Amino acid sequence: MNVSKIIDAPAHEVWDVIARFDRWPSWGPSVSRVRCDDALVREGARGAVRTPLGVWIDFEVTDVVDGVSWSWRVLGREATGHAVEPLGHSRSRLSFSLPSWAFPYALVCELALRRVAALVES
Repeated sequence: MNVSKIIDAPAHEVWDVIARFDRWPSWGPSVSRVRCDDALVREGARGAVRTPLGVWIDFEVTDVVDGVSWSWRVLGREATGHAVEPLGHSRSRLSFSLPSWAFPYALVCELALRRVAALVES
């Protein structure tokens, strides 16, 4: 399953928001803090995210195409994929892919898409 949104901002600006660990809490409804030794997503990066309930959950970034996409495993399970597609100079499409077991999480992803758009379109 995929959810996506066309955003009125260049792809590199959208990528900067979704690829920097310190920015995750600003757009991820299920992330209130991130602990990771890396600043940007990279294959093999490991850390933990704190949920709004205060629970820390381990993650590992599994695949990265710099400036284009990244995916991760959370608690050892395949989780969401994140992709940015340029649509000209000042527009892009941000997409999240979800494994079949996570389809209820699509509502959270829809909110995340709107938050990313608000961050880069302002």
